[in-house]
Amino acid sequence: MIYSNVFLTVKDESDVDKVQQLLIQQGTLSKQEPGCARFEVYHSKNEPTFFMLIERWESQEHLDRHREAKAYLEIYQPQVLPLVDRVPHPSDLVF
Repeated sequence: MIYSNVFLTVKDESDVDKVQQLLIQQGTLSKQEPGCARFEVYHSKNEPTFFMLIERWESQEHLDRHREAKAYLEIYQPQVLPLVDRVPHPSDLVF
């Protein structure tokens, strides 16, 4: 299992709603991809510009294919990434 957590901070607060809508679209499509066991988008209550993507993929191959799919190539990469600062946190499940 691959655990991928990504922290996003929207650069311009006026783009928060746009980013949220794009992440909802991306998440909806990503959940339909083969090997996606979990894809959740969280919006911080404390920091209005902060989002977390919590993902779980069955294998590295599934995650790699995700990065070639519509959700990533047509929504996340061209529309979300220019609006955010991104910090990935690949993780191991401890408990």
